[in-house]
Amino acid sequence: MPEATGVSTIRGSVPNIPCNRFSDEGWARIAVSVPDETDVTIYVNQQELVTVMCTPSKLNCLVLGFLYTEGIISGMDDVASMRVCDDESEVDVRLMNSEYKLPTLRTLTSGCGGGAAFKTEAQKVESGLVVTPANIFSLMKQFQEQMALYRLCGGVHASALCDTSELLVVSEDIGRHNTLDKIQGECLLRGISTRDRLLLSTGRVSSEMLLKAARMQTPVVVSRTSPTGRAVSLAHDLGIALVGYVRGNRLSVYSHPERLGCSI
Repeated sequence: MPEATGVSTIRGSVPNIPCNRFSDEGWARIAVSVPDETDVTIYVNQQELVTVMCTPSKLNCLVLGFLYTEGIISGMDDVASMRVCDDESEVDVRLMNSEYKLPTLRTLTSGCGGGAAFKTEAQKVESGLVVTPANIFSLMKQFQEQMALYRLCGGVHASALCDTSELLVVSEDIGRHNTLDKIQGECLLRGISTRDRLLLSTGRVSSEMLLKAARMQTPVVVSRTSPTGRAVSLAHDLGIALVGYVRGNRLSVYSHPERLGCSI
């Protein structure tokens, strides 16, 4: 068999992993890229908050987004400093409020990267945003074209924040919930509003995803796959149009169809 040859890499992938591939031509020894995975411990005011499994890219965005969606910070003004350790296994955040008491009760989420959540309620989304199925089909096509890590090695989820015509922020990670936190964190750093936007996702939409979307005040959440029953119930309560199974020119709307111009 021929020796494995080198392959390209991007942030968040591990290149040159040898494997034996079988096809119509028989067996071949090749090199592939696979998603990278690491555990990162978040410290707030020198207290350990949580350890998350994630793809080691945009870690500053991931941590800021997590703190925001969990209600620990309300914006960048609450952050005195943040340091990502050289080996990327720890992130140390100091708040302006040095006396802040960290939450102690957490929920293990259904995220495939081993997620945790502290916040279990959210404010209802108030928005007049209306989109069309054509808007969503166009955005999903753009979305698929920008999944760089997925195209290289697969095995990751992606999410995107967008307006009705273009993508604003795209993130990829082994955890579905991490992709939303990375988006929120990047928006905080870049001063991009998440209000009255759409969130696109490649994976299952579960309840913690809906809670994060509500915290971001995004009135439309779209996925290539299915929501859970609890996510549908939350979407009704929170004023979010939940759209699933966007495939080709078809989609399914599970809540608030009026946001897509549907009156039946």
